[in-house]
Parts: sequence; structure tokens; C-alpha cells
Amino acid sequence: MYTDLNRPPLNAAELRRGMDFYSSIDVVDKTGSTNADLLARAGEPDADRAVLIAEFQEHGRGRHSRTWVSPPQAQIAASVLFRMPADVDSASLGWLPLLTGIAVTDALRTVAKVDADLKWPNDVLIDGRKVAGILAEVAWPQTDGVKSPAVVVGVGLNVSLQEDELPVPEATSLALAGAEVTDRTTLARALLRALAQRWTNWADNDFSAGVLAGDYRGRCVTLGAQVRADLPGGSSVVGTASDIDDNGRLLIATDGETVAVTAGDVTHLRTAQ
Repeated sequence: MYTDLNRPPLNAAELRRGMDFYSSIDVVDKTGSTNADLLARAGEPDADRAVLIAEFQEHGRGRHSRTWVSPPQAQIAASVLFRMPADVDSASLGWLPLLTGIAVTDALRTVAKVDADLKWPNDVLIDGRKVAGILAEVAWPQTDGVKSPAVVVGVGLNVSLQEDELPVPEATSLALAGAEVTDRTTLARALLRALAQRWTNWADNDFSAGVLAGDYRGRCVTLGAQVRADLPGGSSVVGTASDIDDNGRLLIATDGETVAVTAGDVTHLRTAQ
């Protein structure tokens, strides 16, 4: 692959150093989708906590099957597979992408020194502009006769993209946001460390929403905002985003009732206070 000297490749050996939490960390020059590649491996015995990072994705995917393409080596496109216990409460699965969002903001605030926040459910913002997106997908492989969920969580983080390279005007990158650190290896290590710490604490507490909900709420700029949620099927809900419930759903207070939104596109109609 052609290498832009201003966008050096990831240092795979440095990424792996001290990362014993993960079963493997692989970096490839190019792939269609890191999420799809790990989903295809969901039934393999060594796939749990496998990490795949691509320097370039030809068919990067977002929510609702949207596609996006970033210049090579301008972004961190990473996916991690987590195999969940067979008896885990299905409601807990919805917290994994939210946990990942918390971990991304942990890394960006600590290492890049940017004021990163969350927009429900899976966007990371800086000054109201999207710097990263998260996509979680579930497979149900059978191991030793038992089906258990394997969740692949993908993160796309804009690092060195310039204004004319952004996918939409509402996006941004760490470079454009004035981040103190834009070295992708340093950032990827910070992200993986934060994700490992958050996952370990969550698992040690029986995958309870209680260990995540407070931190998510504290980072979520959707709460308190007037929003419109466009729901699957074409309907919409307009009201004030009032809370995140124990299942990770967004609660929207409308005239006379509160609606729990499990999935949908959320637009902020005014800035949260």
C-alpha cells in the first residue's frame, strides 16, 4: 500500500506490547470490513477478545448499513470480538456499544486532551461534531453444543482527516479539533487499554448496567436536549431526552408520556444544557 509520510502506518508490535487482555491484535493493510471479518471468525475457539485493525477499509459500515470510506492511514478502524456467557441477560448486550463509547471518550480525554462527549447511542462528538462512530453486531456461534452470543464492536475514529476529506460537514477529526496527540499507534493503544479496563470492571460486576450508567450519563450530551428520534419503520418521536434506562434505551419525554427508544437516528433540535 502507498504510504503518506504524514500518515505513518500503525506499529503492530507496539500495539501488542503489554496487551495481555486480548487474545490477538492484528493489523492489515486493507479489508472490506473489520467487523465482517471478525464476525466470520465468531465460532473459532481463539476468537474471543481478538482485535482487527485495518489501515484502509473498502466497505466500512455504520449503523443502518450505511457505508463510508476514509483515506488510508487517516483513521483508526478497529474491531474487537467479545464472547459473552451463554446465560447473560440479553439486555446486557445493548450496553456493550455504550461501554465502548465510554472507553473511547476515556482515551480521547486522557491522551488526546480533547473534550469528547457522547451522542446516544453510538457517536463520539467534539464540539458537536462527530469524530468517531461505533457499530456493534451479534453472532450466535455454537461451542460445545451451546449457543452463546459473540459481539463484535467496531470503532471508526477520524484522526488526520482534513476538511475536504470529511464524509459529511458535521464530522471532524482529531487533527482539526487541535488534539495534542494524533499518533495513531498511541491513540489505538489508549483506546484498547480503556476498553479492556471498562470491560473487566463490567464483567467483574456481573455485566451490571449500574457500573456503566452513571459514567455514560455524565458524558452524554443528548440528555437534556430537545430531540427527534427517527425510528425503524418510519415513525418518529419528538421530545426531551430525559434519561438512559437500565437497558441502555433513551427515554424521551413527550406530551403526556415517556417513550423508551431502543434504536433510531437521533437529531438534537437544540443544544443540551
